[in-house]
Amino acid sequence: MNLMLILLTNITLTIALISVAFWLPHLNMYTEKANPYECGFDPMSSARLPFSMKFFLVAITFLLFDLEIALLLPLPWAMQFPNTNMLLTMASILITILALGLAYEWTQKGLEWTE
Repeated sequence: MNLMLILLTNITLTIALISVAFWLPHLNMYTEKANPYECGFDPMSSARLPFSMKFFLVAITFLLFDLEIALLLPLPWAMQFPNTNMLLTMASILITILALGLAYEWTQKGLEWTE
């Protein structure tokens, strides 16, 4: 009985979320949202247009912190193991390396948003 209740709840919730995700974007349509490209280019213009370095800065910053989150996400579950000294040392080294890289980029003006 519990299995049937869980399956029914999961199927109902899945159908509800899929239908909301399908119908909600159609309620608020505007030209930028209907554009297939998210980079701000007109898809019918030339493909050889230069674009801003802000796009790369945002992408690299996102990848850096996304990598940090992906590597540190299992940390709370891993802390249940008896030998956590090695785990905490490696996590601290990872955070230190990423923080030093961020500080270096900041001091070298690599994160300036102006061109």
